[in-house]
Amino acid sequence: MGFIKHTHTHHGSVPDTPLDCQQLMAQISNPDTVVRRRAAHEAMRCPDCSSVLVAQLNKEAEPAVREAILNSLSHIADATAIAGLASCLRSEDTALRNETIDAMKSLNEEAAPVIRQLLKDIDPDVRIFAVNILESLKHPEVERWLIEVISTDPHINVCATAVDLLGEVGTEQARAALEQLALRFAQEPYIQFAIRVALRRLHEA
Repeated sequence: MGFIKHTHTHHGSVPDTPLDCQQLMAQISNPDTVVRRRAAHEAMRCPDCSSVLVAQLNKEAEPAVREAILNSLSHIADATAIAGLASCLRSEDTALRNETIDAMKSLNEEAAPVIRQLLKDIDPDVRIFAVNILESLKHPEVERWLIEVISTDPHINVCATAVDLLGEVGTEQARAALEQLALRFAQEPYIQFAIRVALRRLHEA
């Protein structure tokens, strides 16, 4: 959703003159929703704002402001921003988790080290979220990482999510790992079906 310019708030007008980064950081926690949203949106030009944006994201209740923060963090995409986004995958707020996954899907290779860590996280839900992010991550090692997931991850739901994605992005290199996974979960009808679908897509590709 694009940024919608507002010229007035309940507390007066929002100035049209650009603010410097220090001013933006001060306004990110402003009580006025419109002021916070503008500050969060414009903060994408301020790399040093990442930590302030992350801190506000963790307490922000207004969806429009949260969206602007997520957009700015994914645009800045420095280590602080990516780590802050990754931490939101553990939130109990389902909407925030889903919004964060979408935001992280827009990241490129800069997110790869963090995604690699998330794929080995102790929480299987976080590992599933990481696989979902891989769907859009532009990185040459995505297929290899998915093969590693289905070869080593003990959780059937994590493996099933990876199998579904391998059916879309995989090559013949994934065949042996998929066949081995079928043996490992021989008594699980759902994953057997998913593996058959993925293998058929590999053959047709």
